[in-house]
Amino acid sequence: MQYFEDLVVGAKSSFGRYAVTREEVLAFAEKFDPQPFHLSDEAAAETHFGRLSASGWHTGAMSMAMLVENLKAQRQAGLGSPGMDELRWLKPVYPGDVLRCETELLHKRVSATRPEMGIFKTALVVFNQHDEPVMSYVSNGLIRTRPA
Repeated sequence: MQYFEDLVVGAKSSFGRYAVTREEVLAFAEKFDPQPFHLSDEAAAETHFGRLSASGWHTGAMSMAMLVENLKAQRQAGLGSPGMDELRWLKPVYPGDVLRCETELLHKRVSATRPEMGIFKTALVVFNQHDEPVMSYVSNGLIRTRPA
């Protein structure tokens, strides 16, 4: 199990592989972000996207799927997240793209009010198959400290 004490500030990681499908882009958009450029090739062609693109929120959900798989593989004693900072959608994500993540641990500290819990910040960047960054954010995570 990976605890707070095992986290190393400055540590970098690369993980994940998520193949974006047209069907998933449409299904997500229909339910959560029904803007025309996420639902129609014709409407998207009239925008700066040029063609059907994934919702930024969908890109966030795909990054979360990769992140959780990575955390499970590490057996991290995670306790969720109080939020994120500095969310940026840098480039459109299109059906056919294959995404991956890179992270860097920026900061960690033990909670002042709950010593059994650590708090950490991680910079996360999502890349497409051309190694172009498509999204970035700073994740705030909660993790158990090592039991005594």
